[in-house]
Amino acid sequence: MPEYLAPGVYIEEIEIGAKPIEGVSTSTAGFLGPTERGPISPQFVTNFGDFQNKFGGFVEGSYLAYGVNGFFSNGGQRCFVGRIIGKNARTSSNNLTLEEDGSEADVIKITAIGPGDWGDNIAVIVEPATLYKEGKNQLFKLTAKYWKSMVGTEDESLTAEDIVDAQKDSLPDIVEVYDNLSPTEASSDYYEKRINDTSNLIKVEMVVGGSPENQIKLLGNGTSGNDITSSDYKGDEAAAPGERTGLAAFKEIDDISILCVPDETSNNLTDYLVEHCENMKDRFAVLQAAQSAGAIANLAPPNDSKYAAFYYPWIRVIDPVTNNKKLVPPGGHIAGIYARSDTERGVHKAPANEVIRGAQGLQFSLTKAEQDILNPKGVNCIRAFPGRGIRVWGARTTSSDPLWKYLNVRRLFLYLEGSIDQGTQWVVFEPNNEKLWARVKQSITQFLTTIWRSGALMGLTPDEAFFVKCDRTTMTQDDIDNGRLIVMIGIAPTKPAEFVIFRIAQWAGGSAATE
Repeated sequence: MPEYLAPGVYIEEIEIGAKPIEGVSTSTAGFLGPTERGPISPQFVTNFGDFQNKFGGFVEGSYLAYGVNGFFSNGGQRCFVGRIIGKNARTSSNNLTLEEDGSEADVIKITAIGPGDWGDNIAVIVEPATLYKEGKNQLFKLTAKYWKSMVGTEDESLTAEDIVDAQKDSLPDIVEVYDNLSPTEASSDYYEKRINDTSNLIKVEMVVGGSPENQIKLLGNGTSGNDITSSDYKGDEAAAPGERTGLAAFKEIDDISILCVPDETSNNLTDYLVEHCENMKDRFAVLQAAQSAGAIANLAPPNDSKYAAFYYPWIRVIDPVTNNKKLVPPGGHIAGIYARSDTERGVHKAPANEVIRGAQGLQFSLTKAEQDILNPKGVNCIRAFPGRGIRVWGARTTSSDPLWKYLNVRRLFLYLEGSIDQGTQWVVFEPNNEKLWARVKQSITQFLTTIWRSGALMGLTPDEAFFVKCDRTTMTQDDIDNGRLIVMIGIAPTKPAEFVIFRIAQWAGGSAATE
């Protein structure tokens, strides 16, 4: 309570009633896989052009870029991409120099933004800055150029200047220009401030103070390390925060709600993906059948989980590299449909009976009889319908528990749980009494009423759709003495109309029809 020591009028702001609960995002995806280049820490990506700027283009032997492209073309708007690279990979580097007392001294260390031999194709050029004035400032201009492939690097007798000059008939794939850089740390144009966390190619680090002289340097000694294995996707959880990669790094990102690894089957990653989602309990895995999945009679989801859905078969898309049709796993496109359906209809709507944008064909054309075998097993089929295009024609999880049969029910609960968890953090350490219980109940009731009005819950009234209890019936005195506040919530989710049945009979007419 405030103190009142002198006579006067005092105005206080107080809080009464419920605090609003804001719904969490359900459409942010997480992708893992090999890329042409880029950092190995997960990066936030908002469109496919952004992906190309940070990670490069399509990589032979990997479906990651196809999956990310399919995600955005099908309505996805946000995702995190984690680059996977083999163990013992080294990062390309070199030093910029200046001449002091007749000898060269290193002043700035330049490293590629991520490991791999791709960094050996980066040239760094230092020139006088536009605002450089001899004797008055030490400003310089730095240009970084990257080629996917360079000529002349195999000739050890050529200098960096010779090799860069040899690329005159080949435009760089990326050019970054940083003008009027300052070697003074206090300056807003200090080169570390201007370049680091901005460049898609390099990082800079001061070795000693000073401004580098005019020069051309190639980065070198980068290696791609060992072949990629499933453990590289899993990542090292023992690594320091901020240095983790793969699924271990995704544990630090709360925003991810959809998980997809386009190269899942070729690297035997399914168990890792399902385990990750089940442990995190705030995200859902999009699983894909292998390209050679075998006989339909023997096809079944690889895991029994309420945190995953399984899709079959693969789809054909136009390959931007060859402009021919290419067979790719459907996971990235499906994740985009999840995001599109969430945005247009809501997370309670099953992401099925939706057209797969960009799909030009299917690996196999499934019949209704074949889906009769697959659907009860939890295999979500992708089918082509004359005049209606290629559509997702299934909405089941891989769980054998009938309560969690439908994936939209599972994802609705993930949304509700995440929103309530995030929106009630203010409750922690509040006095645990009837006043607090009433405010918590009111907050959750108002939130669930909004959800019911959106059509996500069953019932003609809120009382039929859900209940919220937070009182002496949900807590014992022992719970209260040990600091526990327990809320009981019951929800009646809507289920998808998976089987639409019209019963038609002849009617003589003239009298009212009977049920």
